[in-house]
Amino acid sequence: MSEDRSAYLVETDWLNERLDDPLVRILDVTGMLTSEFENIARERAYDEGHIPGAVFFDVASAKGALSDPDAKLPWTWPSKAQLESAMAAHGVGNDTKAVLYAAAPRPGIDLGQMWCTRAWWVMHHFGVDCAILNGGFEKWLAEGRPVSTEPVEPPPARFIASSDGRHAMATKDDVSAAQADSGVCLVDALSAASYAGTDEKLFGPRKGHIAGAISFPARNTLSGKDLTFADRDTLTARFAERGLSADQPVITYCGGGIAATVDAFALKLIGNDRVRIYDASLMEWSADDALPMTDPSTADDG
Repeated sequence: MSEDRSAYLVETDWLNERLDDPLVRILDVTGMLTSEFENIARERAYDEGHIPGAVFFDVASAKGALSDPDAKLPWTWPSKAQLESAMAAHGVGNDTKAVLYAAAPRPGIDLGQMWCTRAWWVMHHFGVDCAILNGGFEKWLAEGRPVSTEPVEPPPARFIASSDGRHAMATKDDVSAAQADSGVCLVDALSAASYAGTDEKLFGPRKGHIAGAISFPARNTLSGKDLTFADRDTLTARFAERGLSADQPVITYCGGGIAATVDAFALKLIGNDRVRIYDASLMEWSADDALPMTDPSTADDG
């Protein structure tokens, strides 16, 4: 593993001891989306209570802080200039450690950690020193740790990206190439029902999964307690059950490139540095009839 797991995850004890550290920037990335993909979490969650010192960071809106505003699809990989501007606006400099956390506003529906992993996946691959709060806001609250309702205006900062991060994302051409390459594994991070074509929630005109992909729902990366990730041995075993290892090239996808980052992040936790996410995911793939999908619910491929 190129970096220790602790470089990617921090525990509540660690953060609680550093609430007054000027070089630690806490970012609340909670997402509560309307039908128009607008994030209303600031007034519905952040304003009602957040970790002291946390800055609200909207990555969940379709054209949020880390999404290309000119792209046709939501949640599209940002430019280097946009990333640098977003970091500076939220008080993250090159000497800052950013800690990401989220609440799960609708337990059983939203997987709060997916907004953390989406932000982490983008920020990390642009060179931001960032980590996710293991267990999220639920664990913080359950432990009786301090909460504030005071809005936070971050101090000015300057951030210079070390990369454009595009080595961490895949295009539909990359996915097509992977379908013909048995050495690359395509991983569907959506629910088992979505993979099987029986989920009513669709991310495009076709249901089912990308032909050749295996199913590994993002929720399988969690321990089952709040939003805590499973330990390394458990994750390694769960991935191994699906034929995934720490040294295998992998492309993860979902509906719009969000849940895919949960699986990708978990693979990083077990030491896999050969992971990319298909940024446009099913929103793009399912809209193109020329791109093969499998719908087990009808036993038809196409």
